[in-house]
Amino acid sequence: MQKYLKYGVVFLLFISLIIIRAYAPVLFYDPLMEYFKNDYLYKGIPSLNKSLYFRDLFFRYTLNSIFSISILYIIFGKKFLKFSFLFYTIAFLVLSSVLFFILKEGETNYQLIFYIRRFLVHPIFLLLLLPAFYKKNEIDKEEV
Repeated sequence: MQKYLKYGVVFLLFISLIIIRAYAPVLFYDPLMEYFKNDYLYKGIPSLNKSLYFRDLFFRYTLNSIFSISILYIIFGKKFLKFSFLFYTIAFLVLSSVLFFILKEGETNYQLIFYIRRFLVHPIFLLLLLPAFYKKNEIDKEEV
């Protein structure tokens, strides 16, 4: 039964990530979301309330990180917990700094802004870490 409970909790956490994505336009201030849906190739970056944008970006990244790290913890246990936390923290600091530097400079490199923003607002790191941890776990099992 514990195995099925584990799968159920992981499923609910994935559903939580989907809910965050579905309700993002209502919950978070993100004018870049609408910008990238429309004619972003022909328009400049919209004006942003940078403090409000950073607050909501941080909140959304934190929610995604909590659910993602929880999924990794349930699947792999404490083995990768510290690494995951450090990885998510450093990734946020680096990516948000680069994003806000580019936005401050008024860069029109929309592709760079698009992809950095995507890593910050979507749980892409979970999609990268899950198979990496699985493979590392399998390698460790073979060595024993």
